[in-house]
Amino acid sequence: MIARLLVPLACACSLGCSLGQGEGEVYSAKLRAKACWDSSYDMRPDFFAAVPYRSTLQIRVQRGNDLQEVSDGLSVLVDDVDVIRDQKLDVDLSVALPHGVELPGSPPPEPKPRELAPLVHMALYLQRSCHNQNIVLYAVRGTIKFQALFSGDPNETDAADKYTDATFDVMVGDPRDVEPGRPADAIPEELLSRVTGYFRFYFERGQPGQPFP
Repeated sequence: MIARLLVPLACACSLGCSLGQGEGEVYSAKLRAKACWDSSYDMRPDFFAAVPYRSTLQIRVQRGNDLQEVSDGLSVLVDDVDVIRDQKLDVDLSVALPHGVELPGSPPPEPKPRELAPLVHMALYLQRSCHNQNIVLYAVRGTIKFQALFSGDPNETDAADKYTDATFDVMVGDPRDVEPGRPADAIPEELLSRVTGYFRFYFERGQPGQPFP
């Protein structure tokens, strides 16, 4: 189940990742992760990567530049860069699980009109802090606001169009806590955690930030 949910947020090896210098924060006053974490959490990220592919952009905000499988980080998937850049900068955008994600035995999610479907999806992975438990917490609701967003062109020469600046406020949880037969985002409220923060960095074309299977 977890591997299936991770698919939309994983970089493809053929695309590579570009690394950018920047700053950010990923913070929770009370982060809950089963058998791993039940306290405040401050990632203090210092590694920023982006992978453009057609109209999508995958962003990785991480502590350290080690492999994702042994690091703490935040994955952000933007479904349509052009729509956000043209129409939705400085707008609070809904964050939710990607469309079509469902658990075995759960009812399929009701389809939403394209204009109402969330454009951004997020997941907090704790592979360093919780290295024995394989903990990934997915955003089931919340918002993100882009003040600026990289154009998605790997050959971009305009510095302003290479820049990404976003703030977010989301509720995250582990889909494995969902009761059988319930939708994937029906994580009990007491097991959700509020995560807030921001990230700002310039796209820099380079070698992959890590190998991907």
